[in-house]
Amino acid sequence: MDVFWEIFYRTIVLYVVLLIIFRLMGKREVGELSIIDLVIFVLIAEVAATAIEQRDAALWEAFLPMFLLMVIQIASSTISLKSKKARDLIEGDPTIIVRNGEILETEMRLQRYNLDDLFQQLREQQIGGVSEISYAFLEPSGNLSVFTKDGAIPVLPLVIDGEVQYDHLRLINKNVDWLKSEINKKNTKVEDIFYCGLEKDGIWVQLKTSAKTSSS
Repeated sequence: MDVFWEIFYRTIVLYVVLLIIFRLMGKREVGELSIIDLVIFVLIAEVAATAIEQRDAALWEAFLPMFLLMVIQIASSTISLKSKKARDLIEGDPTIIVRNGEILETEMRLQRYNLDDLFQQLREQQIGGVSEISYAFLEPSGNLSVFTKDGAIPVLPLVIDGEVQYDHLRLINKNVDWLKSEINKKNTKVEDIFYCGLEKDGIWVQLKTSAKTSSS
């Protein structure tokens, strides 16, 4: 009976600790987890399971690595939030799999993504054929985002946190000079921009909070 109550006690305590840790780590859908998020969650779960099974070990010995893993996850998320380059390194960048009805074989091979995977996800989104697709992005989460030729255009950030996204400019067959000319029409500068993208109504610009404050 003592064994039963000890397991019961450890399970309840670890459940509460895990709940606190996951709440502190922020809200993310399972399908949106990055690789580092997934690794952290698996390691925390493994530590918790070991703490329940090894009753001769003190609970604080399990709490220490669990909270350390939480700190690592929060630190990586903070760095990713402040740096686009770090975000791409840690979480990866979306990859174009289909462009204007053409399947990009080289990109698929680089991502180890096969045709069966592609067609399964197209069927799940009720896409009738590859020729209908304007762009299909393989997201870092593994989800496929599909935009048809007669539908909405994909969100393609041209500036993020004051940094020009050259790959996206190439996708829309534009250059930096064109972008700067469009931004000048908004009476602002690239380094002051939080987000700039090409949308249905043209160039959309949102300034950083610091830039808004200084201009007001």
